[in-house]
Amino acid sequence: MLDFLKKQTNHSEYSIEAHQLTKYYGDFLALSDISFAIKKGEVVGFLGPNGAGKSTTMRILSGLLPATSGRAYVAGLSVAQSADQVKRKIGYMPENNPLPEDMRVLEYLHFRARLKEVADVDKHVDGVMELCDLHRKAKKRVIRTLSKGYRQRVGIADALLGEPEIILLDEPTIGLDPHQVLSIRNLISSLQGKMTVVISSHILTEIEHSCSRVIIINHGHIVADGATEALKSTVQSIHYHLQLKADMQAFEKLIAEWEGVSIVSQSTPDADTYIRLVLETPNDLHLGERLFDLVKTNDWHLRELSRVDPSLEDVFLAATKRSWEQSTGAPFKQ
Repeated sequence: MLDFLKKQTNHSEYSIEAHQLTKYYGDFLALSDISFAIKKGEVVGFLGPNGAGKSTTMRILSGLLPATSGRAYVAGLSVAQSADQVKRKIGYMPENNPLPEDMRVLEYLHFRARLKEVADVDKHVDGVMELCDLHRKAKKRVIRTLSKGYRQRVGIADALLGEPEIILLDEPTIGLDPHQVLSIRNLISSLQGKMTVVISSHILTEIEHSCSRVIIINHGHIVADGATEALKSTVQSIHYHLQLKADMQAFEKLIAEWEGVSIVSQSTPDADTYIRLVLETPNDLHLGERLFDLVKTNDWHLRELSRVDPSLEDVFLAATKRSWEQSTGAPFKQ
């Protein structure tokens, strides 16, 4: 294990602080007065749709792009005033992960380590290659021959060079197959508590699996920020999934009489005439028992009945709906 992964040297409570960051591209407002702070050792997901402002924020924090206004601090340093020092504190893998196609992996990482003025190049490169599982299969391979998953590993290994306190990963799993995604997810998990990791993505499942905290950004505004489980608890609805064979007119009429309960999804009958339904209720944790009793009383047939607790997708939809309605005054439509 690399020595720098054992502890962080910055004595501030926070690795990253953003205060009222705003960014214009010409007349286009990409970021609007966003503020947040990330503690040392956190693995934080920066979640939002394409064009929400995620990559702009990452580039500002890494010192590659100036903010129009506001202040950013990384490892206690002002990004605007100490950009060169900040770049030494950060390992950054951009979304497109540009790599030289004709270089071998080992050759490229040695080159990058020398650019970052790493003291013991051989030892350091060997360490990041082992951490990223590149030392056995990819060490001597030419980069253009690598799969997308291994190219992402090379990008992460590059980001780890130079003993950064913070690593910023922009869409690290985009374009990967499920096995490659799991491999990158395990690698990110191995860094938790050893360094601060910020993962920018529009893929909700990856953020949910990899991060203990989520910042959701939409149209340049932060619309939610908190621990993943805490954010889920704010969603004011519970879903129940059913597979049911019944008199649907009678079922729908009875459900309509239950206050606060609605059918939000209904399939066509399958080959066995069962229908899949999703019911929503704001706070009735005992709806499952009521549904079971209803089916039993009417001698209908039930193949599935399950409660689905709020997911990160529900959090995201609720947060973006609120931000849309607050900014436009118009009802949100999915």
